[in-house]
Amino acid sequence: MSIVLLAGGLGTRLQEETTSRPKPMVEIGGRPILWHIMKHFAHHGQDEFHIACGYMGDFIKNYFLDQYNLSGDLSIDFGRNVVARKETEAENWRVNLFDTGIDTQTGGRLLRLKSRLDSGTFILTYGDGVSDVNVAELLDFHRSHGRLATVTAVRPPARFGGLIMNGDFVDHFTEKPVSGEGWINGGFLVLEPGIFDYLSSDRDSLEADALERVAADGQLAAYRHDGFWQCMDTLRDKHYLQRLWDEGRAPWCTWGSDVQEPRLRIGPTKAKAA
Repeated sequence: MSIVLLAGGLGTRLQEETTSRPKPMVEIGGRPILWHIMKHFAHHGQDEFHIACGYMGDFIKNYFLDQYNLSGDLSIDFGRNVVARKETEAENWRVNLFDTGIDTQTGGRLLRLKSRLDSGTFILTYGDGVSDVNVAELLDFHRSHGRLATVTAVRPPARFGGLIMNGDFVDHFTEKPVSGEGWINGGFLVLEPGIFDYLSSDRDSLEADALERVAADGQLAAYRHDGFWQCMDTLRDKHYLQRLWDEGRAPWCTWGSDVQEPRLRIGPTKAKAA
């Protein structure tokens, strides 16, 4: 199962942090929030990541390269020009990083990954939100209803837009604040390759241009998640997540309390089957 992480936005509402780094690299507990998201997926057995980079994408690439090249013990033989690295621990992740453009919208970023994702079901989420959603249960739910897409519906603060629900399916998808059930798109979407039929260019928004039409066609289901979910839109959100981490009350830390320095093993990009 491929996991797509949208990590290319400008993060304008978190400018206190994002003038020097992309938002997915803003740290909680000394680790980028992107790392936290990936740890959660890996805990559920999903370790094939496709990261759609944009704003300050080199920062994200350098992070993973540094984790790969600088982890463990190093022996440097200057005379023979040899560097030997002994790994102590390694995350068993395969990380593929893609340049998807500075100004590309969310749907456009996904569209640029089409050639890597058009062979089967995949999961997509945003690089700035953490949750304790059960990934296996989410996938089982998606497979049970046979629709094109499943969105994880969560209950957020009132400033967000919403989903108009009809049982387990979405009648209407809106980015505008709504009254009613109070459910919104929390990311953690399960998608079939047919989603690409709803996207055509870099200018397309996944939410407004694709998911609204998918919902109108009766092809968008909603997995209700009543557990923890929190995005990191503002400095207040960051401080809230940091406080939960510091107090040992981070519900998204599904992998346990061991937060040793991560040792990433970044595999080569898979060749697409002919």
